[in-house]
Amino acid sequence: MNIDFIIGRMKSGGAERVVSLLANHLAEKGDSVRIITFRDGDDYVLHPSIERIRFHEKFIINYSIVKGFFLLLKFYYQKKNRPDVISSHIDLMGYSTIIPSKLYGIKIVVSEHFNHFNQKVTFPKWFLWNFMYRLPNAITILTKFDLSFFKNKNNNVVVMPNPCSFTPINNNKATREKVILAVGNLDRFHHKGFDNLMNIVSDTLKNNADWKLKLVGDGKVGKNLLQNEAIRLGIENQVIFTGFRSDVKEIMADSEIFILTSRHEGLPMVLIEAVSQGMACISYDCISGPSDIIENNVNGILVTDQNTEEMTVKLNELVLDKNLRESLRLKTTGSLDKFSMENVGEKWTNLFQSFFIKK
Repeated sequence: MNIDFIIGRMKSGGAERVVSLLANHLAEKGDSVRIITFRDGDDYVLHPSIERIRFHEKFIINYSIVKGFFLLLKFYYQKKNRPDVISSHIDLMGYSTIIPSKLYGIKIVVSEHFNHFNQKVTFPKWFLWNFMYRLPNAITILTKFDLSFFKNKNNNVVVMPNPCSFTPINNNKATREKVILAVGNLDRFHHKGFDNLMNIVSDTLKNNADWKLKLVGDGKVGKNLLQNEAIRLGIENQVIFTGFRSDVKEIMADSEIFILTSRHEGLPMVLIEAVSQGMACISYDCISGPSDIIENNVNGILVTDQNTEEMTVKLNELVLDKNLRESLRLKTTGSLDKFSMENVGEKWTNLFQSFFIKK
């Protein structure tokens, strides 16, 4: 099957990582895969058979959505350029992909990467959801939370979880560094709750000098803000900023605690990955996402959404109680089977193939 994955750019991010994982998996299975982008950014290693198409040249209008619409109209005008299926990622990209796919008879799946409840509904998004979303062959969502909402927009809505890219760790008893780990784009500090994170960890770090907070992720503006906050709280010597790292798996496998402080999530890949590496995980119980991954007090700890006092207390308990950390770690084995690349990849293949089955 010929499949085009279309996304604004392949800069580090959750949706971008999903695209790279799915594209690699399908390419390994023998599908012909292309990834099309409209802005610079290539942070992921791709299978050698994947064709990268970069419409990154300057355009009359450089906004990805508008630019993408006209460039795809031109590109797919030639029949030789048309794939069997378009997989469109990050919601507003639907404006670029849906109309060209319908004009040229190409099957299309549009993927939502956030839950609908926590998205700011501007007119473009409202129009996209209520009118444009009638046209795709399928809409994918991350959790059942969104199912009833999007069923009103399209007849074929499929819950498609994010895949775990990491092979689950075997040795959960290995010695780990006394690190509280957070991962994400630092410039998205409000969304990721990093602006609250420093206050949450400050007393714990001050009372436990052998522990560190490690933040993995790019973002100059966010880094400056968070560094200043660490200085204000007097914990700057215990906070490590690594920048973007390609060895997140190894960092997770070497670290004790993973913390997720997001104000909202779809289905956080980074939490799936942290559980897969046997970390003692603690997360806010956002309206969707974390509870699909963590069973409270079994393979992690869920904290009342945005309750900073409770998060501070529970994190401190994790730091002080080695037995609790080990108990949570030992329950991670087998808890992520539904997120395996093989299982998620098979669901995507079945979805694509269903478009061509005569009914």
